[in-house]
Amino acid sequence: MFFTKGYSVFARYYDELTANIDYPARAEYFNEIISRFKQTNGNILLDLACGTGSICEEMARRGFDVIGVDLSKEMLGIAFEKKFDSGLPIQYLCQDMRSIDMFGTVDVTLCALDSINHLDSADDVRKVFERVHLFAEPNGLFIFDVNSIYKHRQILANNTFTYETDNVYCIWENSLDTATDAVKMDLVFFELEENGLYSRSSDSFTEKAYSCELIETMLKECGFEILGKYGGDTFEPPHDTVLVN
Repeated sequence: MFFTKGYSVFARYYDELTANIDYPARAEYFNEIISRFKQTNGNILLDLACGTGSICEEMARRGFDVIGVDLSKEMLGIAFEKKFDSGLPIQYLCQDMRSIDMFGTVDVTLCALDSINHLDSADDVRKVFERVHLFAEPNGLFIFDVNSIYKHRQILANNTFTYETDNVYCIWENSLDTATDAVKMDLVFFELEENGLYSRSSDSFTEKAYSCELIETMLKECGFEILGKYGGDTFEPPHDTVLVN
């Protein structure tokens, strides 16, 4: 997941708060896409905005030579701990995905868990597409997901969510900007201390939704050919309800 700041508190509890994500299943889905479309002979996979490295671990177990990139040192610190425990040969780099600088070309680039939505502007999205294309092998694959405008308006919207684990209680409050379809997310954490009391801290970030038409236009302008567009970890077309202003 891409962040422009450290988000040290969120990094500590990211895996706990996203325990509902089935990483092995997501990795199998990505692996199936790669099997269907991959045309290169190499096996180098770049995971952009890799966060705490869960997808990197799963893809490495499937035989890929994985490079994980994230801007958050706190997230990467946790990814390194996982790598130490698993012994998988994953390489991690602390870089901004808008200006990634690889040692060579890669066969497959992943960018999952709505990390594209964390970019500040369409210009930033274009910068990522340009850098991915620059370091892609000829016929290399770029696989990513995005939250749709529909999801921002109807699901994230102005809703509040709460999460509770053994170590932390989190209040997640969304604020929708109806003019831009951006959702500001304010997180308040109550962390259980050794003395039995709770300490309070907070993080915040914003996700922006970009239209499918805009994303496709930018991809083509950056040199990509669109091979597939699917909804919800399936091989079916996206089926969001179309909203009209």
